[in-house]
Amino acid sequence: MANTRQAKKRARQNVTRNTRNSSHRSAFRTAIKRVVAAIETADQETARSEYQKAVKVIDKMTTRGLIHRNKAARHKSRLNAKIKGLAA
Repeated sequence: MANTRQAKKRARQNVTRNTRNSSHRSAFRTAIKRVVAAIETADQETARSEYQKAVKVIDKMTTRGLIHRNKAARHKSRLNAKIKGLAA
């Protein structure tokens, strides 16, 4: 248990940040799943629109420091490659 004032404050901040980060992480995963679901239906137009929404979410998570920029780039690249594969 935290004894000092600053340790108590840090504990409060950790709870708040953990809750917020969990929510953001969930939104990140959901955005990716929506793109994958659109790709599986083979609807390129829907997949592209979901991809644009997902890119926005992914970039926000990167800016907030929730995920590393290389991980964000990897996700965007793989999703985009799958969407381009639909056209072929």
